[in-house]
Amino acid sequence: MSGTPTILDGPALWPAQAHLPSVLGRQLVIERGEGSYLHTADGQRLFDGTAGLWHANIGHSHPALAEAARAQMLTLETYHIFARFVNDQAISLAERLASLSPIPDPKVILNSGGSDAIDVACKLARRHWQRDGRPGKTVIISREHAYHGLHAYGTSIAGLEFNREGYGTESLVPETARVPVHDADALAKTIADLGAERVAAFVTEPVQGTGGVNPPEPGYLAAVEQLCRENDILLVLDEVITGFGRTGTMFAAERYGVRPDMITFAKGVTSGYAPLGGVLVAPRIWQPFYVDDPSTPIFRHGATYAGHATACAVAQANIDVLEADGLVPRAAELETLLGTRLAQLAADRPSVADVRVGGFLGGVTVVDEIKAEDVVDGLLDLGFVSRPLRGNNLQISPPFITTDAELVAFVDAIDHVLAEKEAG
Repeated sequence: MSGTPTILDGPALWPAQAHLPSVLGRQLVIERGEGSYLHTADGQRLFDGTAGLWHANIGHSHPALAEAARAQMLTLETYHIFARFVNDQAISLAERLASLSPIPDPKVILNSGGSDAIDVACKLARRHWQRDGRPGKTVIISREHAYHGLHAYGTSIAGLEFNREGYGTESLVPETARVPVHDADALAKTIADLGAERVAAFVTEPVQGTGGVNPPEPGYLAAVEQLCRENDILLVLDEVITGFGRTGTMFAAERYGVRPDMITFAKGVTSGYAPLGGVLVAPRIWQPFYVDDPSTPIFRHGATYAGHATACAVAQANIDVLEADGLVPRAAELETLLGTRLAQLAADRPSVADVRVGGFLGGVTVVDEIKAEDVVDGLLDLGFVSRPLRGNNLQISPPFITTDAELVAFVDAIDHVLAEKEAG
């Protein structure tokens, strides 16, 4: 007969995405960052091999961004952008993002992060078809292994089942569907089975991140775009991870030659220095809401911190750094080096089942006999941060300011830990 369960004590903060019995008492308190390195409260110096959660593209504690935030807060911390009100920083950032956008002549919806952006994009997709007089087009299709944040829509279209479970229904928001990760034929069949007249949008990451770092197979995104065009389905690219240089171009849509109807972004737009995200919206979607007529509909989007003035000032300073320091082409150079080193790792280590590179993003699949979580712990002991991803994978996505020597040392550390695991 089991006794009363032990309730663990701990700090007041409830950690995100955590099996609490596994992490309480083992948490690393990060108190300082500098360039590509983190410093813990107990004195460890760690190479940030994940750029936080894929976002610290320009590295940590860059003075230009701190100065931009301070100057803006002393001028105007923020003011909302509802109805007749707007702030100058939101206008300025939106114009700059429109000039960088792979979608010609876009409008820019600003909000607080990637999960917000996905919620807005999915709602706007459905709103578009309702306004167009096709109310049956409501289904949002996504891919297995996909991660699109954890708001209601992101949870509903997630291709990671553990993020969908436990809420009492198959999908928090009804009318969603998922298709295999690289299979355009399966998408075509799903559209046919559902009926194109019921499908509002297909949402996909160009390179899946949390799902295990899965770059698109050759021709896949082109086939997906063609299917969307043939069936009058909106194509939404989730570039929350890939946007702002991670694939060696400002947006992955440019690298892969895709013409989406919407792009969601966050993370890299500020390199994580302020919470900001948004959606780039193509003319076919925004123009009907801009018609000069009393009957023109309203799209009911907006949050208190949408277009936050300080976050927008920080974003512009971040883009300045990306451009002035040549960090987007630098990411492309680092991708080449990462690919070479991971290929060698796969050749040398029997414990490596697969490696993948898609931009300055790498995934290392470890054989089932070794847990990725244990490899991550071993790397921490050597002074390197990685993260376990779906499929027993290791995440590699350092800041763009990483030196060649640092990247080589990171991969060498993975090699060292795996060698120990193989021997032990």
